Amino acid sequence: MTSINSAEVTYSNSLSMRGMVFKPFRKLVTRIGSAVKASGVSKQTKEQVAAIIRKLQGRRATPKMTDEEKQAALAAGKKIVEVSSSQMSIDSQLENFDKLIKLLASIPEYAPNESELTVAALTALYEDMFAKNAAVINAEIPVSNLRISRNDILYKEITGLVDAAAASKMYIKSVFGATSPQYKQVSSLKFTRYK
Repeated sequence: MTSINSAEVTYSNSLSMRGMVFKPFRKLVTRIGSAVKASGVSKQTKEQVAAIIRKLQGRRATPKMTDEEKQAALAAGKKIVEVSSSQMSIDSQLENFDKLIKLLASIPEYAPNESELTVAALTALYEDMFAKNAAVINAEIPVSNLRISRNDILYKEITGLVDAAAASKMYIKSVFGATSPQYKQVSSLKFTRYK
């Protein structure tokens, strides 16, 4: 339990660090989009950037169909297939942010005055985000392994603490009897198997 508690502190701290670097991310992405629009790039380039920004912000390119639209489509005999557009997992966000940075680097007109919006600053931010995410993943593995070990020690059939305690109580009962003081000492101890 001590090992799990220590590993969970490391894991929790790494989650907090990752959360702090990702928290202002959506606002930054909006600012990047505005900087691109203000830079005088082509309509096609603006659309490419906007598509990646939509993914980073979890917005759909086209709105979902309303219930009325679905009923009308079904009545017309059309098959309705709506695919989830959310790409908000950390890994997806990192992948899309990397794509956005590479796209921005290829746009000669993109030269913002704000230092935090430059390709160099965004690349440094991406590397920090990637490192903080890797720290979470690396901290999660020991916690998971320690929990598996703990569960084996406590709950494994026959050799786990719960089964061993139940067997010990039955042994004491068989040796000293159900009304003996020895059995009364241990009979009230509860050992529960959690699922």
